[in-house]
Amino acid sequence: MTLSPETLPGHELIGLRVRVATSTDPTRVGIEGRVVDETKHTLLIERDSGEVRVPKAGTTFEFVITDEAAASAKGAGTVAQPAVSAGSAGEATASVTVDGRRLLSRPARRTVSGGRLQWR
Repeated sequence: MTLSPETLPGHELIGLRVRVATSTDPTRVGIEGRVVDETKHTLLIERDSGEVRVPKAGTTFEFVITDEAAASAKGAGTVAQPAVSAGSAGEATASVTVDGRRLLSRPARRTVSGGRLQWR
């Protein structure tokens, strides 16, 4: 499965640039950096000032994807409304907003299932 705004929740998040768009804890809004680790309930974001662990529940994340994934961005995806722009090196980038609840699972299980919700 190719990385696109629609399939982002089913992919590996480590290495992606991210920003906390909204959170139930107002002190977390605006945290941005690169995802360096992920657990079932949290993302570890590396910033210039150090690492911060952000819970997925109650948080809306804005991920930045580049190159062909951004170029294939469609109007309104199943995940969010992707916004396409030019990156720092002239590459196409898409900003994809994802509700943290969509990411609540073990990373390995989420990537195998493609990010689809599983009912039990």
